[in-house]
Amino acid sequence: MSMPSLLTFTPWPAVSAAILMILLVAALYFARYTAHQAIQAAAGALARGLRVASHSVIRSLERLAARNREVLLAAGREAKERIVEREFARVAEPVRKDLAGYPDMHRRLSEAIQRIEEDQEKAAEVPPEAPGWAQAVKVVANLDARNAGAEILADIHKSMVKAHAEAMDDYRKASSERHALLRRMMPDWRMIQQTLGHVHKSVESVIGCSQTIDRHMEEYEAIVRGEDRALSVLSSSSIVYFFISALVLAVATAGTAVNFTLIARPMAEMVGGTNFIGSYRTADIAALVIIMVEISMGLFLMESLRITRLFPVIGALSDKIRVRMVIITFLILLLMASIEAGLAYMREVLLLDEMATNALLRGDNSGSLVNTHLWITTAAQMGMGFVLPFALVFVAIPLETFAHSLRTVVGLIGAVLLQALALVLRLLGNGARHLGALACRLYDLPLFVPLWIEARMQERTRNGSTSAPLHEETAAWKEAHT
Repeated sequence: MSMPSLLTFTPWPAVSAAILMILLVAALYFARYTAHQAIQAAAGALARGLRVASHSVIRSLERLAARNREVLLAAGREAKERIVEREFARVAEPVRKDLAGYPDMHRRLSEAIQRIEEDQEKAAEVPPEAPGWAQAVKVVANLDARNAGAEILADIHKSMVKAHAEAMDDYRKASSERHALLRRMMPDWRMIQQTLGHVHKSVESVIGCSQTIDRHMEEYEAIVRGEDRALSVLSSSSIVYFFISALVLAVATAGTAVNFTLIARPMAEMVGGTNFIGSYRTADIAALVIIMVEISMGLFLMESLRITRLFPVIGALSDKIRVRMVIITFLILLLMASIEAGLAYMREVLLLDEMATNALLRGDNSGSLVNTHLWITTAAQMGMGFVLPFALVFVAIPLETFAHSLRTVVGLIGAVLLQALALVLRLLGNGARHLGALACRLYDLPLFVPLWIEARMQERTRNGSTSAPLHEETAAWKEAHT
């Protein structure tokens, strides 16, 4: 039934509209209690559902936070174990060398010290023997002057001069021998000094490495204990490693694009430029396959050298098999690099042929002139084609860092998103409860007239019930006083 037909059930449309409005308000008024219950039930159900969803998201956030914690601690333990293992290997090498040469060094030091002691004993200064001239002079002094002759004094003088000269010669000879012994001791002293200096450097190096190991061990123990500071450091480090590795991978992607440009055109001459696989040219797919094979060989080479640990199976191989894998992957890389250098040269040849053909079609005889400097670009392209495959080998290092840090970054982003979702669900739950109250108020808005009348009647009823006891008390007081 349409609205105009509803307004024609009386001869006056305005009266019909008023009657319809009164009936509608009456229907809404009589259904008010049920409608309020329905609105409140719907709003409560929606609020409870949103609250339950918020609690579920919070529990998921707690599980994700625990998982992120475990991943961070596991990655931190693995990284610290590798660092400590490298530091121990660095300490073991000088210690092994020093301990291996310690018996020989000890023997040389003992022999040098023994020679120095012997030379020192030989170089001791022996005091000259006391001359017997004092007794002779005493005897001459006791002689009678008449019997003493000048010949005796002259002989004594000559003997004393001769003895003095002989004593000086002996002293000089002994001094020269002592000096020679001291000079012979100098190489031993230098050898001892050099050996002790080498030992001092080795000890300082070992002490420095031990201090570094102590620091790393403290950090490792903090990671094992799961301290909050260690977790925050690991989280920040993972984020930094993620962005740095992403930047390096972007640079590697640019290098891959350059490499693809170098070999895509010559590959079209080899596999055909008009063949397609789906919507892609076969030459482009072949060039991408070559580049992917080079990157794969680079990954296997890094794994065989134990620089990266993306494939535990390769790291668990014996040293003999790993050496064979290193040789095989390196030879394959060398072959692929040589092929790319040839393709780069072929690209330059094709470019020159195209330029000559275009010049011939234009009738330009100058195009036949040969540029003597074209070998520079040819050599540059061949060099790039040969070097880029080996440069792509090192993509394995940032790729490993990116893969390990990606788990942490994705976990952190997931935790933030879940926290925001829980907050939004909680806000929506509270909003649903308030919207239910608002819907009840909006439902009562067209019913303001009957609700006002109902409020007045209830107020009058309350006033009547309170005034009746007062009249009864007044009547009883009058009867008592009369």
